[in-house]
Amino acid sequence: MDFFGMTLASLENFFHQQGENKAKAKILFKSVYRNRQAVENIAEFSDKTKQLIMDNFNFDLPKQVTMQDDGKTAKALLSFSNGNKAETVIMRHDYGAGLCVSTQIGCSMGCKFCQSGKLKKRRDLTAGEMTSQVLFMRQYCEIKHISIMGIGEPLDNFDNLKDFIEILSCPYGLAFGGKNITLSTCGIIPQIKRLSEINCQFNLAVSLHAPTDELRSQIMPINKKYGIAELIETVKEYSDNYGKRIAFEYILLDGINDSAENAVQLAELIKGINCYVNLIPYNETESSEFKRSKNADIFFDTLKKSGVNAIFRREFGTGIKAACGQLSSEYD
Repeated sequence: MDFFGMTLASLENFFHQQGENKAKAKILFKSVYRNRQAVENIAEFSDKTKQLIMDNFNFDLPKQVTMQDDGKTAKALLSFSNGNKAETVIMRHDYGAGLCVSTQIGCSMGCKFCQSGKLKKRRDLTAGEMTSQVLFMRQYCEIKHISIMGIGEPLDNFDNLKDFIEILSCPYGLAFGGKNITLSTCGIIPQIKRLSEINCQFNLAVSLHAPTDELRSQIMPINKKYGIAELIETVKEYSDNYGKRIAFEYILLDGINDSAENAVQLAELIKGINCYVNLIPYNETESSEFKRSKNADIFFDTLKKSGVNAIFRREFGTGIKAACGQLSSEYD
């Protein structure tokens, strides 16, 4: 079994089934995740227990295919045991490094402006494969924040995502607090409603990118199934229930969704929600039909005059194709 896909509860159940004290699960979690010890070096365990663990679990990390690093951003292409590959990105801030984690091989959402959306989904990543991205990249620097917004739609892989966040947030495991975890979704409404099943109050970011159904459906096919009104209602309910401020992500596309009128429409749409708007400059790619907005400052000013808390996302990794919307596995 892949150890990095085991939640604390599932590991406790394993030890119980083996006739062992389930408290050993906490010792093993803390030793591997917090203390970074190999099993054979865990002093609290007998040779018999160590052998039991090594006979039943593997602790293999993915292999590095390539790594690009421009000083502020490091993008790694990792190969998993079955040969599938996914990208993960470190972003270095003054206050510490953030890691962007992928949740699928490819993506089935098909957002028109997203490079990942041009890849066909091959499969979901397991919880262990998500965890292993964190463990692999923390070899390069200490990670302070996890963004679950790499390749794939996280809520399209809900059960594995749930286990991954449990491992991330477990105090005996990787011990990330909810305020240091951000989950991004394009808006799969039934799965947003299931977020109460995850025992961690993380930050929620919603990829909105347009203020009307007509416009959003043109660039985000998911909107044809789950319209804006229902999405906004669901997100507001989540915010109200958990007291969490929502981030609405908005990529500015030249002549598409960046007019002053669009800004007014957006302000009206999100009125009454504890939120802010994260404005994202578009990263042009060779195959893209879209261009970076020339109207970004006007859009921003209109939002501010309408009473909306808005920021421009700091750009990372454009030169190494690691910026928002640019992730794709070029080696598959």
